[in-house]
Amino acid sequence: MENTFYPLCPESFTSESKQIIDLIAQYYRKIESYPVESQVEPGYLSQKLPAKAPCYPEPLKDIIKDIEDHIFPGLTHWLSPNFFGYFPTTTSTASFLGEMLCSAFNVVGFTWNASPAATELESLVMDWLAQMLKLPNSFMFSGTGGGVLQGSTCEALVCCLAAARDRAIKENGHEFITKLVVYTSDQTHFAVQKSAKIVGILPCNFRSLPTSISTEFSLSPSILREAIEEDKRADSDIVGLVPLFLCATLGTTTSCAIDPIEELGEIANDYKLWFHIDAAYAGSACICPEFRHYLNGVKLADSISINAHKWLLTNLDCCCLWVKQPSALTDSLAIEAEILNNNIVVESNSVVDYKDWQISLSRRFRAMKLWLVIRRYGCANLMLHIRSDVSMAERFEAMVAKDKRFEIVVPRRFALVCFRLKPKQESQGTELNKKLMNVVNSSGEAFMTHAMLGGIYVIRCAIGATLTKEHHVDNLWELIKEKADYLLQEVS
Repeated sequence: MENTFYPLCPESFTSESKQIIDLIAQYYRKIESYPVESQVEPGYLSQKLPAKAPCYPEPLKDIIKDIEDHIFPGLTHWLSPNFFGYFPTTTSTASFLGEMLCSAFNVVGFTWNASPAATELESLVMDWLAQMLKLPNSFMFSGTGGGVLQGSTCEALVCCLAAARDRAIKENGHEFITKLVVYTSDQTHFAVQKSAKIVGILPCNFRSLPTSISTEFSLSPSILREAIEEDKRADSDIVGLVPLFLCATLGTTTSCAIDPIEELGEIANDYKLWFHIDAAYAGSACICPEFRHYLNGVKLADSISINAHKWLLTNLDCCCLWVKQPSALTDSLAIEAEILNNNIVVESNSVVDYKDWQISLSRRFRAMKLWLVIRRYGCANLMLHIRSDVSMAERFEAMVAKDKRFEIVVPRRFALVCFRLKPKQESQGTELNKKLMNVVNSSGEAFMTHAMLGGIYVIRCAIGATLTKEHHVDNLWELIKEKADYLLQEVS
């Protein structure tokens, strides 16, 4: 064997990349032929692939065959047009191209001079998206704030919580860390609780405030104010507990509830809480004028995040975080190292070093794919995509509402419909709907997930996969009715 090794050869790169692109294109052509939810058993892959790594190179065609034979069956196909679970993760041709460029350049843009284009394109595209959302200038680099691309909402929350924590400690002293309190609703994503735990908030100081169907599961401002006042009085010391952080949600995971941002923001400002808006799912819809009012009051927030990988045709991972005071993040997250101080421009503090805006030091060139998506499709087509999904959700909601055997549990928000099959006795509701969802999912023809709302088991139909069209929604409803007929006959 020739004692040479060329892991990045432009000639072979072209031919091998074409084979992978052909594989991906064929996967999308055939995606509807696969069961949406993987049907494999735990540990299946260890029986299909060797237990030891190969010593010598293997042909790409053999690897592709293993992908087709062993990896595809172990996937739950999130990009299937029949995937209606959780919230969607979208992608697009433009996003793929951006991801390819990101991988091709493989830069590590922790500082401006490590790759100026990576930093400056991210700052630019974050201002673009902020303008599309009509965020105040106070969240933009063109104003007094700025934005950063994180890997996930959880990472964004950890950064904001750390900044809020350190600001409070600076004002009150380190001993106050055991008194800091975080406020959410019982519908808020559990990522907030996880993030609070990571930054040292005591579990007993995490407030998950109750919601109810009477407010469509949004957080009540009066309940929040009462909880804050109670905490301020709770401690036996001269100084009570210290309200630190409030997270409001625009589109909760369970039911897509909308918290009243303006009213909550006023309370947060009254008590000097860091006010964060988690708009991971529904925030993207606010580029459409008819949905922008849901962000009224955003001017009162300290930070806001959305996931472009959920609804803006940009593949994982792409969480957009904007902050009013970048210095709050950098004061908490910045760390200096002599090895990085190799450029006089950086030392002048005239540029952004994104390493100081996130948890990790290294970072990917995520801005490339979001930039390509916005440029290739434009605001008009991104709005068209969102409106199409909402329209399909309205269509599904109408079909469910017409069937007297079913009920819409909470009003549809955006492209999420929460429904259930009515039980003869309420005590049978959970078991009946659990069976219905399971028989739909086990058919392989569609996939949905569930939630508990006020003690009621509901089935969630979240429409938004890139490939989903009206006939897929119609087919889903026919499948649900067919399985419901079977279950109801079984019960009777």
